[in-house]
Amino acid sequence: MRQVLIIDDDRDLRRGLGEILSADGWKVLEADNGTLGVSLARLHRPEVVLCDLLMPGGNGFQVCHSLRADPALRTTKIVVITGRQFGTDRQAALDAGADEYVAKPFELQSICGTLARLLPGVAPEPPHALPELERTPSTFRFWGVRGSIPTPGPSTVQIGGNTTCLEVRAGGQIIVFDAGTGMRLLGKRLSEEFHGQPIHVTVFLTHTHWDHIHGLPFFSPVYSPHNRIRILGFEGARNSLQNVLSSQMERPFFPINLIELPAAVEIEELKEMSIPMGEVQVTACFANHPGITVGYKLTAHDGSLAFFPDNEPYLSYRRVPRPASEAESSRLAFAQAEESRLVEFLHGTEALVMDTQYDAEEYTSHIGWGHGCLDDVVELAMKCGIKHLFMFHHDPEHDDARLLGMLDYARKIVTDRQGTLQVDLAREGDVFRFGEGAPKCEPLSELRAHT
Repeated sequence: MRQVLIIDDDRDLRRGLGEILSADGWKVLEADNGTLGVSLARLHRPEVVLCDLLMPGGNGFQVCHSLRADPALRTTKIVVITGRQFGTDRQAALDAGADEYVAKPFELQSICGTLARLLPGVAPEPPHALPELERTPSTFRFWGVRGSIPTPGPSTVQIGGNTTCLEVRAGGQIIVFDAGTGMRLLGKRLSEEFHGQPIHVTVFLTHTHWDHIHGLPFFSPVYSPHNRIRILGFEGARNSLQNVLSSQMERPFFPINLIELPAAVEIEELKEMSIPMGEVQVTACFANHPGITVGYKLTAHDGSLAFFPDNEPYLSYRRVPRPASEAESSRLAFAQAEESRLVEFLHGTEALVMDTQYDAEEYTSHIGWGHGCLDDVVELAMKCGIKHLFMFHHDPEHDDARLLGMLDYARKIVTDRQGTLQVDLAREGDVFRFGEGAPKCEPLSELRAHT
């Protein structure tokens, strides 16, 4: 539900505005002074702030300056509501960052029209309403399947050379996992599909290594003012999510800063591991990869999908001889506990997209790098009761022929163990329906027309 923050020391006005806006589908937050109002705005990041001009704890001009100085609130609309009708005050409020100046007295109901004008094409949801959901099959499409760095060229054209990006259509929503270079192709497709109509996309980032965020500056919907892009992820060890995404678009690295993008780009640092999305539920689980890295599981009305593009399974501990020291024994116990945690998280998931960057021989020289060994991932998927495994995060040095050979090997593991797991390579352009074993794929020639 969209949020509006009312900052005013007039309790009766707050109550009157709150009742009208709540009936119009807004979640209403209130503050009776400027200091509290700024704190609530930074905490909740409302779409609109209604702010008095003269009040304790910071006047309206100071509130406007504080909100506009916060990059996370740059898309928040500010409406100054005041009894002062001086033209100089109006201009000063606009100069301080206000989007609208409304002088008292005014009809309280007129505020709904003001908000509709400030947020064209974006109507607030009715209270407790879920996104419109027609029981159409949920789908997911691979737009980028490569790890570490894009690998264009004739040797990767069959599987794809763009870095990680997965689109899900479920519950009436467009949900994207990771913003690698494949996101550029997704943006072009969405722009063509919506023909200028507002596009709302929610992006979940597993972490902020370059191959997972490089596509964001080239995602064309961020350059249209009527679009809304919500980006969610967990804070890194040194910098906030906002700062990390901003830094890759700072000059001289990129000509347009994040704060200059016309679309409403909202960046939210996740604190909880469960994120409700209407009738879709997204949950997170920490992955074994350097930094703060997670995988996600999405559950829709017709199936479930887990996405772990960077993860090193703990199954490799089984290859280690019996621990010879207390420290090694402790590490073994930790690995066993982490494996159990991941198995519990993934158990019963229908489709799993997981890092299978190395074969067994390669993995011996890459232990501890945070990427998966094919043998371990297949074993993990069978242990969790996964129906369909998609090999993902393909190594830059692996061409199409090498990857097809790894696929044959993975399927042989399943056959030798008389398993039922279906294994496929993640390929750019492939589309899958939830709950189905066979993909519905676009011809590669059509996909390449978008590159």
